[in-house]
Amino acid sequence: MSVGWLTAFLDFPAEDFAAGTAFWLAVTATTLSPVRGEDGEFATLVPTAGDAFLRVQRLGGGPARVHLDVHRADAEFAVRRSPGGFEFCDVDGDERARPAPVGWPGGHTSLVDQVCLDIPGDLFDEECAFWAAELGGEALAGSRPEFRALVRPLGIPLRVLLQRLDEPTGPVRAHLDLATTDRAAETARHVALGATVAGHGPRWTVLHDPTGLAYCVTDRNPTTGLL
Repeated sequence: MSVGWLTAFLDFPAEDFAAGTAFWLAVTATTLSPVRGEDGEFATLVPTAGDAFLRVQRLGGGPARVHLDVHRADAEFAVRRSPGGFEFCDVDGDERARPAPVGWPGGHTSLVDQVCLDIPGDLFDEECAFWAAELGGEALAGSRPEFRALVRPLGIPLRVLLQRLDEPTGPVRAHLDLATTDRAAETARHVALGATVAGHGPRWTVLHDPTGLAYCVTDRNPTTGLL
């Protein structure tokens, strides 16, 4: 079955759930849905227009993390793992409208638009082949040798980038990337909301949210996702 939508989950331990959720609501200019689940552990970050593609989950334990929901028409819910152990879910859904970038004071725009899978070197080729087959399309060469990117189908809210890490072994994990028209201004906005800067690349800035979860602000176009 073809992929109709992608949702990224921000999973926070109970003690960090409130702080992590509040931060990402402010970063994305979204509002919080009513909680759901047996213990009220799930909620959605609702955009002002378009369909939601970011959700939060309160974990029973463990560190903050990111996981994916892959939406397919008439899919039965299933929790799955990639060859490298990255957890994702198959879910049903009929979302169709990708939200537009958010405009901020000063004139720049930004949007969470990408999930980057961080893959140890010995798993990289296998993970690239798995995700190309799972999501459809070829894993194409990226802007740097350590990157491959899946072509985002029209209307899907999240791109998928695959990054080969310097470490040879270990678990596959993920982080979110924001695209913005002004990286300096966007980074300053995040720091004012409680993020800390962890490093810089040629086209990206690495930050940690208040729970310690890593993510990046990048120079890509928020509408197209391209440099």
